[in-house]
Amino acid sequence: MATAAQARDWARVALRGIGDSLYTPFCGPDGDDIDWAAYRHLVRYCVGDLGHEMLWCTSGIAEFWSLTIEERKRLLEVAIEEARAINPEVVVQSCTAATAAKDCLELTRHAEAAGADIVYLQTPMMETHGGEGVLNFFRYIADRTDIALGMFNSPSSGYVLTAAESARIAAEIPAVCASKEGAFRPANSRRLHELAPDLLIWECDTTVYRAGWLREGIVCAAQLGTAGYLMETPQRRVFTEYWSLIWDGKLIEAMDYARVSGMDRFEADRGSWYTCHPGRPDYFTHWGGAFKYAASVLGLPIGSYPESRPPQAVLPESAKTQIRQAYRRFGLVEG
Repeated sequence: MATAAQARDWARVALRGIGDSLYTPFCGPDGDDIDWAAYRHLVRYCVGDLGHEMLWCTSGIAEFWSLTIEERKRLLEVAIEEARAINPEVVVQSCTAATAAKDCLELTRHAEAAGADIVYLQTPMMETHGGEGVLNFFRYIADRTDIALGMFNSPSSGYVLTAAESARIAAEIPAVCASKEGAFRPANSRRLHELAPDLLIWECDTTVYRAGWLREGIVCAAQLGTAGYLMETPQRRVFTEYWSLIWDGKLIEAMDYARVSGMDRFEADRGSWYTCHPGRPDYFTHWGGAFKYAASVLGLPIGSYPESRPPQAVLPESAKTQIRQAYRRFGLVEG
């Protein structure tokens, strides 16, 4: 765990590898409860069976907006307990986004006390006065905590920071050491690197890695929060092999591997169910039911209530069919 003053030196060494964004397995009527055994299994699977180096807790895939403060605290505690029992060096990242700065502060202080390594603040999902409002939000948290901070610039917030706005936050808040750029705007990420070269950037438009942006130092060798555990199995480590080639600078080999292994085709076959609801196609979302259905296809436990908590929609059968067929074609499950 890094203090705020140590954050940037720590991040350059520690933030490497695949960071798994964990779903929340629900049970009970309307998913009112959490299946803790299933959640523990997921953590052990990611850190132990797959050997992934980082976890990303209580963020979009976890459906943080549907969780109580106490549930979010416990989810982080359990992740730390299970993960560190397997790998004491695993990097635990916690998203403490909340609509109230005081709730975010409570979660951030808890993450610091519980032993998380870094906390990410998603661009606030409420009325915010542009970049200045987001800066004020970060300053409120940073002034009252002593832990490394990251930005999560996601379009699901309804407001996306410009490169200049993110760079100002990095300049004025020394604890800010990384940013997950989730808006699929590579040009903005390149500009952000120019304005804040010490900031570690993960660009969700992963084509930039094939273009050599890691070698140029624009992006970093870490997937800050992805669902890598849905892209491979312990018997077929496709995702790990691909990203190892990218991080080793073997770009041609990586592109060939993605094509031959079926990774590229799988992305297209699976469709956009993870992040898009047909009733609101212009809005980027995290459809928890889609992530969890994919996990169930791979044999992972998802709890007895497989959907997202209300008010998110129930995943349609057409989505399940498409996801299931994509996995069969990819060869991660038997046809």
